[in-house]
Amino acid sequence: MNYIISIDQSTSATKAVVFNEQCQLVCRKNVPHKQYYPKPGWVEHDAEEIYRNMVEAVREVVEATKGDDITYTLAITNQRETAVVWNRFTGKPVCHAVVWQCQRGAEICEDLKSRGYTDFIRERSGLLIDPYFAASGVKWILDNVDGARRAADKGELMMGTIDTWLIWKLTGGRRFVTDYTNASRTLLFNIHTLDWDKDLLDLFTIPRNMMAEPLPCDSVFGETTVEDVFPEPVTIAGVLGDSHGALAGQMCFEAGMGKATYGTGSSVMVNIGTNAMAAPEGLVTSVGFAACGKVFYAFEGNIHCTGATIQWMTDKLQLIKSPAEIEKFALGVRDNGGVYLVPAFAGLGAPWWNPQAKAMLCGMTLATEKGHVCRAALEAIAYQVKDLVDLMTQHAGIALKELRVDGGPTKNQFLMQFQADMLNACINRSDVEEASAMGAMVMNGLARGVWDSLEDVAALRTTDNRVFPHMAEGERGRLYEGWTEAVKTVLGAVKQD
Repeated sequence: MNYIISIDQSTSATKAVVFNEQCQLVCRKNVPHKQYYPKPGWVEHDAEEIYRNMVEAVREVVEATKGDDITYTLAITNQRETAVVWNRFTGKPVCHAVVWQCQRGAEICEDLKSRGYTDFIRERSGLLIDPYFAASGVKWILDNVDGARRAADKGELMMGTIDTWLIWKLTGGRRFVTDYTNASRTLLFNIHTLDWDKDLLDLFTIPRNMMAEPLPCDSVFGETTVEDVFPEPVTIAGVLGDSHGALAGQMCFEAGMGKATYGTGSSVMVNIGTNAMAAPEGLVTSVGFAACGKVFYAFEGNIHCTGATIQWMTDKLQLIKSPAEIEKFALGVRDNGGVYLVPAFAGLGAPWWNPQAKAMLCGMTLATEKGHVCRAALEAIAYQVKDLVDLMTQHAGIALKELRVDGGPTKNQFLMQFQADMLNACINRSDVEEASAMGAMVMNGLARGVWDSLEDVAALRTTDNRVFPHMAEGERGRLYEGWTEAVKTVLGAVKQD
């Protein structure tokens, strides 16, 4: 029996998730790593700690699953835009990794915008100019870390997203590679030519020799013993960024299929097919995944606060004792009573993109109860997802076939029903607990010939939990109009400031 160990390297921890070749989860271990905040707005990780934690997580799952008839291969899914710069000869990072949340590259991005490069960069990379993506963090390192620019010009430095760093370490420096999805989140990758773009590299003053070889997701990326966890080298096959992993893990293999991950925030991604269309304003185009000789593109938008809103009501307002309690109160009232919550606690993300926006609870009267506020919080999650999905599907000229969802809040039946009603489409809750890791596992199996096609993989999805819409069109329109008016009020308050 072959077990596939999917390394899920996230922003907060490194997880090793073991699957068998029937896509069933066997075992998992989680090792958290430290967050560094050296200045306001700066976020860093210790890349060497992440590597050590990955080795430890793999060691633990192998100890838990090993047997005489068990063989292993590795797959990787990872936090996407976090950038590591290291010395190719010493193997040491020149500084901590710059995390996707870090704002140190903001001035670099503003300079490029002021010089009129927004449309040019968007056309090549599919992305917005923003410190969220890796390029500005790498440029900042080269410009500000002592000796880094000089070493880069001499060809001594390498740059990579976390997948590249882990593979380079796992293979003892023999493989310097990445996959198309991670590459497409750097602002340096041309999503049409599927290679690093010379003009983009020049804009960010990053030497071409710092960049890894980009490969399709269903490639073999190398071999490793994982620091002698395995007596003989095992194959590393199947690599993609975490949101892309969830798209593949949810088996959204056709245009018009989308996925929403409900976590602290939410990543919404819709498969738009094999044509790299320009995304609508406020959204981005990325490589969704590349497998079986095809490249599928996706529109993506990220919502800052979904699960975080419920946590805020629990921890800060103490309106409810636990997130699980919110559904009971939401169902205790007949409707939202005209109450809307716009959860702009960290500004408004896509499609509004207003970082100065502040959260607002509006429409209250003396008749407003706790249930109305709880209901407004859950409805706000569904409205934000609808904002993105409607924009994506209308721009791509496709109908939403199905939204496949994962994450803790999907257990909330009220939220899932309201989401289906708002989208007027089927919501499909699968039993996949580790969607990103599952996606990496799928790519691993395709790389090794376990399955011959995406259709073969899709046939393995045996459990579906569908929620269908039943709200009248007029009611849906009235509720959503109330939401858009509430958002306009929030944005209007920013302009007055």
